[in-house]
Amino acid sequence: MDISIHAILPHDDPDASVAFYREVLGFEVRGDVGQGRTRWITVGPAGRPATSIVLEPPFADPGVSEDERRTITEMMAKGTYARVLLSTADLDATFERLAATDAEVVQEPIEQPYGVRDCAFRDPAGNLIRIQELR
Repeated sequence: MDISIHAILPHDDPDASVAFYREVLGFEVRGDVGQGRTRWITVGPAGRPATSIVLEPPFADPGVSEDERRTITEMMAKGTYARVLLSTADLDATFERLAATDAEVVQEPIEQPYGVRDCAFRDPAGNLIRIQELR
């Protein structure tokens, strides 16, 4: 079985999100559809086309009520709405590179009790970006 991974994360500022994923994480922009703040942007690590993240405006879904939009906006502001887990071969080098930018550090590298070593950042929309070391 050949399975790929594609995740969806919300954004509330497409330009800030593109800058974070391209300039801070080093991802390539593979697609940018829409206009203004209503854009669906596909990003992913260079050379890994089977792995991508679609950044989407959470307010553009017609099936979401105004109350739900308010809740989503509040949760995004607190950083509790969405998250993604990434991995790297060298967590310390990755952390140092990201910490040298204006990315919001949530957790420095630490050995977790569940058997992984990881760190965490937030993207401009408040999404939690956890990065673990490959073992």
